[in-house]
Amino acid sequence: MKKVMFISSTGGHFNELMKLEPLFKNYKVTVVTESSSNKKKLKNEYRKYNIHFLLKKSKYKIVSLFNLFINCFISLFYFVKYRPKYIVTTGAHTAGPMCCIGKIFRSKIIFIETMANINTPTKTGRIIYKFADLFIVQWEEMLKVYPNAVYGGWII
Repeated sequence: MKKVMFISSTGGHFNELMKLEPLFKNYKVTVVTESSSNKKKLKNEYRKYNIHFLLKKSKYKIVSLFNLFINCFISLFYFVKYRPKYIVTTGAHTAGPMCCIGKIFRSKIIFIETMANINTPTKTGRIIYKFADLFIVQWEEMLKVYPNAVYGGWII
């Protein structure tokens, strides 16, 4: 069974990502998201999967940079532990390091640009677009921004 890691930040990105849960039964799944106040609830709700947490982005720039640095090491740990063949993400910042690590170790990267953006790229999307194996947009208008993307429609 192929190993797939699903990773995103919390909130809307995570909600979008978990709409893909019907696909999970076909793979050995690991789920990674940011730590949040509902961490225990998520652990219980998704206990049949390996669910892990990264440090959350802060509203303070210096804390966010520190958390990003630490998340790079945490991401490397989870990558080495689970060795996913595929990494699927809806973004945002917490997914960036894992996608970079995965690309270095030859995992296939599948990035789904959030449906929240209709005309403008996300920061993470702009970076990962350059090396993603499959880049999916949820709005046809986004094909102007990402000409090599695939229009997949909404996952919500």
